[in-house]
Amino acid sequence: MTELNKLTAAEAATGIRQGRFTSEALVVACLRRIAEREPDVQAWAHLDEAYALAQARAADAAQQSGQALGPLHGVPVGIKDIIDTAELPTEHGTAIFAGRRPTEDASVVRQLKAAGAVILGKTVTTELAFFGPGKTRNPVNLEHTPGGSSSGSAAAVADFHVPLALGTQTAGSILRPASYCGCIGFKPTFGLISRAGVLEQSPPLDTIGAFARSIEDIALVTDAISGADPRDAGMGSRPAGALIEGLRTAPEHQPRLAFVRSPAWPQGEEAMQQAFAAFVARLGSAVVEEVELPGAFADTGGLQRAVQFRDIAKNFGPIADAHPGRISAKLAEVIAGGRGVTDTEYERALARREPLTSALAPVFERFDAIITPAAAGAAPKGLGSTGSPAFNFLWTYLRLPAISLPLLEAGGLPLGVQLVGARSKDAELLAISRILLEEKRVGSALGFAGN
Repeated sequence: MTELNKLTAAEAATGIRQGRFTSEALVVACLRRIAEREPDVQAWAHLDEAYALAQARAADAAQQSGQALGPLHGVPVGIKDIIDTAELPTEHGTAIFAGRRPTEDASVVRQLKAAGAVILGKTVTTELAFFGPGKTRNPVNLEHTPGGSSSGSAAAVADFHVPLALGTQTAGSILRPASYCGCIGFKPTFGLISRAGVLEQSPPLDTIGAFARSIEDIALVTDAISGADPRDAGMGSRPAGALIEGLRTAPEHQPRLAFVRSPAWPQGEEAMQQAFAAFVARLGSAVVEEVELPGAFADTGGLQRAVQFRDIAKNFGPIADAHPGRISAKLAEVIAGGRGVTDTEYERALARREPLTSALAPVFERFDAIITPAAAGAAPKGLGSTGSPAFNFLWTYLRLPAISLPLLEAGGLPLGVQLVGARSKDAELLAISRILLEEKRVGSALGFAGN
């Protein structure tokens, strides 16, 4: 049998449901892997083995008694340490909140528990989910950053500590670490998942997503946590189970992808640009066509940052003021800059989103998704920086679903391919993503075996 900690969440849930192994055995396997690797990788902010094992034993008792089981029954999940958990601390990646114990779970944590998941522990985040690095290292090469801000979640999934972990993205905090660590990172359409009980950085941008090692797992966990929540005014509505059902329907045609360099392309490293161009060429013109963004996108470079930095100043400025000298120099600089963004500039930046989204409509009418780099390059060496989210800014700002797929490498390190879908076309985006991953695995069709 495959080592239990290397199973996907879907495989694990099926095995537990069928009685082939227990949740306790799976959790023990994950904890053993963590004990082996955590001294090096340092993906976890808080682990309570007794709490994790108690949940697993309760899951096994429910399975043995014939109770109805949720889609993630007995499956361990890591939770980014800006997402509230009543049984575990939530410290937001800063000593300012050391020992903070929420009184209740965030909505997504409650939904995970309702789906039968085991909350294994809290994963490391950067300082207040911004740029200040945490302790986590890249599991592929410990001398390199794992990215941020969802550093621990990406590293824990990529290194087989846990099959699933939650992250958040306001700029590139899911896509970038997924690219660097070599796992799948999914940021759904804005408003699909409730943010109640999650550290607020920039409400027009903040989005919860997930890390996994299979597309089916991404669909399972996203469906499990995307129920409506009146406590989050930014939420939309979506039928239950929409993503996993979408994966069960075979696409009616070969996917067509628009290769968009985006305004960030000049910031990309040469090795990334070469690897990505070669990948697009292998896919071939029947699958990919290079497309220029409409002229309206020529001056969009600062829009996302105007929104994010203004909101950081509003939400984190009081924290910094109350704790002088206890925040990083970078965060202090951004707070100062954000305080200089005027109301008019902020509102103008928000107002540009819908016209720009409309300008993209012709692209999504011709193509199933946009294909573009997930990061400027492979994970930078050193732990003093978490890298640049430049290749994620635009899509997060436009509130579109995006995913990083571990399809490339540069210099022996993973390099993600980013797919971006039209708003609310999350199911279609995951279906295309699975095709690309499966074609890479079998080395056929779509140019993976050569055109």
